[in-house]
Amino acid sequence: MSIEFLVTSFIVTASPGTGVLYTLATGLSRGFRPSIVAAFGCTLGIVPHMAATIMGLAALLQASALAFQIFKYLGVAYLLYVAWSTLRESGTLKVEENNGTDAAPSATKVTVTGVLINILNPKLTIFFLAFLPQFVSTDESSPVMRMLELSLVFMLMTFVIFVGYGLLAAAVRDHVISRPKVLTWMRRTFAGAFVALGAKLAFTNI
Repeated sequence: MSIEFLVTSFIVTASPGTGVLYTLATGLSRGFRPSIVAAFGCTLGIVPHMAATIMGLAALLQASALAFQIFKYLGVAYLLYVAWSTLRESGTLKVEENNGTDAAPSATKVTVTGVLINILNPKLTIFFLAFLPQFVSTDESSPVMRMLELSLVFMLMTFVIFVGYGLLAAAVRDHVISRPKVLTWMRRTFAGAFVALGAKLAFTNI
């Protein structure tokens, strides 16, 4: 495992994006444990991109402008939906005071949202397509296994870093939820950030 791969992976995973934003929002609104669930969901959402890259399906997405556009705008639409849900106080920043009987459905919803956020991100597939091959030697005896190993390390790093973000968010949660005005502005900020990320994705080309 090269130091170049680890450093590059760290920069990519630690950089603010939809997954980081969603984990932070979950930690602020629901606490540390739900933020772990969010981090897990976002990490799980990497699996289809990883599988597509290893199986060579990502090449089709890169070669087909129509396929890329369809996938891209599905992602844009979902990010706008998350932004809308956030503003309605029933989505990402719905503050939960306790973990009662509805904790299980809430965890399921957090996981599914995290998975969808990363699945509907075509840039992640293109990233894997351009990123992983650089660290697989041409004389590698089992390139597929090597790419799988690198992908799993990338996923583990993603989960650990996202959990760190969730921990930081949960640490200031009590200070936030006790101030309704702060929570309102945070809700608007997160919603605006999701819209901005959606707009950025909309103008992404292959």
